Amino acid sequence: MNDFILTISKSFVFWLTWIIIPIIMEIIPAFFGFFILLFKGRKKREKDIKGRLPEITIIVPIYNSEATLFGCIESIAQSSYPSELIDVYLVNNKSKDRSFEIFMKAQEKYPKLTMQWMNAKQGKSKALNMALFSAKGKYIIHIDSDGTLEKNAIMNMVRKFENNSNVHCMTGAILINPDDIERTDSIYMKLFRRIEFFEYAQAFLAGRNYQAELDSIFTLSGAFSAFRKSTILKTRLYNTDTVGEDTQITFQIKKDLNQKVYMCEDALFMVDPIEDLNKMYTQRQRWQRGELEVFHMFFKNNMNITKGFFSNFMIRLIVFDHTFAFPRMIWYFALICLLFMNYPMKLVVGSVGVIYVLYVISSALYYINILTFLRYFPKIRKYYATKWYICIILPLYNFIMFWIRFAGIINSINSDGMWRTKNLTEESDTFKDIVKNDFMFVTRVVQRLKEKINGITR
Repeated sequence: MNDFILTISKSFVFWLTWIIIPIIMEIIPAFFGFFILLFKGRKKREKDIKGRLPEITIIVPIYNSEATLFGCIESIAQSSYPSELIDVYLVNNKSKDRSFEIFMKAQEKYPKLTMQWMNAKQGKSKALNMALFSAKGKYIIHIDSDGTLEKNAIMNMVRKFENNSNVHCMTGAILINPDDIERTDSIYMKLFRRIEFFEYAQAFLAGRNYQAELDSIFTLSGAFSAFRKSTILKTRLYNTDTVGEDTQITFQIKKDLNQKVYMCEDALFMVDPIEDLNKMYTQRQRWQRGELEVFHMFFKNNMNITKGFFSNFMIRLIVFDHTFAFPRMIWYFALICLLFMNYPMKLVVGSVGVIYVLYVISSALYYINILTFLRYFPKIRKYYATKWYICIILPLYNFIMFWIRFAGIINSINSDGMWRTKNLTEESDTFKDIVKNDFMFVTRVVQRLKEKINGITR
């Protein structure tokens, strides 16, 4: 009887400690999110604007954008929003390629589109601020130079602004360009990029859509976001002391101006797939560093986790993303140790299987939501629908991303903020050097001990 009670108590403690965090923090919100997004997905689109359309300003930061700049400008010129109502500011931050020549070529092809080239030499944030002071439009839209706007993206954003006076800023939806994915030669890289497509779709059309309903969007996407000019000029503009300038401006709007950040789910911006694992690694490291830097700026002198955990989503997110990261890491390693502590193999493997299945179910629910939001984009919807099997692989991909983000936390602690971070290959080489040096140190110590012992015995 005592053995039976001991076994039950062991199992209970095991399941409680292993499953409680992911279920409370990820699985349950996913189920709630499914029903919230299901309801939102059935809402009608914004009404057409009555009367004259407003003038808008689009700001495009440029840095060695030769390969993608023309396509970006072309997507603005060919959008459904009238070119004569668009002012485009291309803010160049010390490019060393032919970006200016591409700009001149675009000017010749699209003379109706008003474009201005501005040179800045003090980083991306100051370049954006310089354009903001020059902007004339009622609404300011920021897009990156390495992507293209869906034809109706600008119009859909302006409709949302014009039909909702309470909307002061919003983020668009960023998706990976399916055509670029399918042109990939390597089978493995093509699969990796398809998973990345799913990741972006779930992050924006599900994740941020859900966050918008709860007023808990953490970051306005720097790649595609929009503001009322009257709102963004009330902020301290983009901060130059962080690599996460988009997160920093989001915090200003939410915390300082007390404004809600919205999501425009039918405004799509298509970006190129990631080039390789090294680019992926540095990108996610930079995101993680920016998140931590901005959080420190706003909460270093006023952070009460006990009070703020339930009332402030920003504290909840940082605690889950970073504080819980360490026990999660320890537990992953502890799983192996449990096999040597008389825990049954079935229990350990079974728990991992249960969690994985729950994550797959969560992905499948969001998959259904996303199909609803893509109903106005039949080509992209068809592509997404046919890749349903990615839902089964996505939890494994997210597990790998967890470790990359965790490395970002460690690197943020160990080094000063900078735009240029080590890639995966450089990190691996550094790790090998450290192990080699440590091994050589141990070898030298052992050698000295041997010499001393030999000297004594003689």
